Amino acid sequence: MSPPTDPAMTAVLHKTIDIDGLSIFFREAGRRGAPKLVLLHGFPASSHQYRTLIPALAERFHVIAPDYPGFGNSAMPDPASFSYTFDRTSEIIEALLDKLGFSRFGLYMQDYGGPVGMRIVTRRPDWLEWLIVQNTNAYEIGFTPVWDALRGAYWQTRSPETEQPLQAFLQPDTVKLIYTHGHAEPARISPDNWNMDLHFLDRPNARQVQLDFFYDYRTNVALYPQWQAFLRQHQPKTIIFWGQDDIFFTPAGGEAFLADLPDAEMHRLNSGHFAVEDCLPHIAEAMLRFHARRVAAAPLRATG
Repeated sequence: MSPPTDPAMTAVLHKTIDIDGLSIFFREAGRRGAPKLVLLHGFPASSHQYRTLIPALAERFHVIAPDYPGFGNSAMPDPASFSYTFDRTSEIIEALLDKLGFSRFGLYMQDYGGPVGMRIVTRRPDWLEWLIVQNTNAYEIGFTPVWDALRGAYWQTRSPETEQPLQAFLQPDTVKLIYTHGHAEPARISPDNWNMDLHFLDRPNARQVQLDFFYDYRTNVALYPQWQAFLRQHQPKTIIFWGQDDIFFTPAGGEAFLADLPDAEMHRLNSGHFAVEDCLPHIAEAMLRFHARRVAAAPLRATG
């Protein structure tokens, strides 16, 4: 099953919805009665990272891709009064899904989408129909040396001194590098990506929001055993796309999922962190084929 011949002709709607007093932005496409698909974005991005994937899938699926609070076009309350944590983010996104009637769906998790998505499905296991994993970590072996500055002094003692080196992750050259590192043809990666992210990072308090998430990432590592147990117990139908030269996550981090999900379909991509940027046709076609063969054609079973 191939993607639509002309994805540009598929209308993508841009909407906002009030969740707990916050304006949350999301992109939406596809027929409402179609199988539902949720795309959760990573750092330092927003739903903008799925701007090409959404229309490529919308002929088959009812797709939504939200921006988290503090990211993209969603509200960014002052970090002095709002808790920018993965727990709170997952609660906001869970409430959005509930309000939109997304109670059974495929879940695409990339980077930060993993910690947000895994929190949601461990609370609502009946919501998860199938899983798409793309360069998001759930295993200690998945961290590249880039994480050393975070996993060391900063996670042990947060202070202005330990926080200062992390400002480098939020500078223009580094944001660009996150998009281009590991890609065979960097010229295929649109500069709209990092320019969009840098636009949002230049807002008041935006860098502080990201530093709060950097610090809170330590809570994800503590939950890895719980997430691994969830995968082993529920055995969701899973397809994995893994850019093999990701600046943040090792190839071994992708392979580790196969120990808990031995029936998962693995695609090792000659790409980096944002594999959709240069592997869109492969990812879209593989998802459509996987859903048709492994999800739509499969008998229903209890999620337990």
